[in-house]
Amino acid sequence: MTLVGKKFPSITVDAMNEMGDTFKLNILEEAQNHNKKVLLFWYPKDFTFVCPTELHAFQAALADFEKRNTIVIGASCDTPEVHFAWLNTPKDNGGIEGVTYPILADTNRNLANRLGILDVTNERYDEETGTLLVDGDNVTYRATYLIDEEGTVFHEGVNHMPLGRNVNEFQRLIDAYTHVQEKGEVCPANWEEGKDAMNANRDGVASYLATN
Repeated sequence: MTLVGKKFPSITVDAMNEMGDTFKLNILEEAQNHNKKVLLFWYPKDFTFVCPTELHAFQAALADFEKRNTIVIGASCDTPEVHFAWLNTPKDNGGIEGVTYPILADTNRNLANRLGILDVTNERYDEETGTLLVDGDNVTYRATYLIDEEGTVFHEGVNHMPLGRNVNEFQRLIDAYTHVQEKGEVCPANWEEGKDAMNANRDGVASYLATN
């Protein structure tokens, strides 16, 4: 079920920073305590292929997100130690050296399971061994959450494994949501900063469509 319009789950997860420090991070509290928006993006695995291109793309745009009062946080189900090894691997060798935002290490999958973003196609009980078995890699899809200053999710999206994200689209969505917060107007299709928005009523849409 979608989380849009609801508070992000209050679950504390291990995280790793660029210095190699493991610490506890709660996404909901991060938004509320700092009065900032949060962009949380999940990727399947460290040391893979599409994943480092996304982590570097978010890093390249980090200053643009900071200007938008937005914290960027990556996440996967890898361990903090594997995160740190990847952070120490040069970019030209497939690594993410130079990434400075925190990365969640949801190794027990508590948060990913709550979000319903794990690649689990089937669960079955093996009576012979008395164990629960799963089909699928049990890693996350490329899920993205935009969370406002009160901890409410205003966007969520999930890509399949081979499909990398467009970082610019998340900036556009943040701009649009901020415009709604500040101006009370709604943002039509393909809206970008500086373009006309509209009032959410019959006259507003008629006026907008008459000139666009």
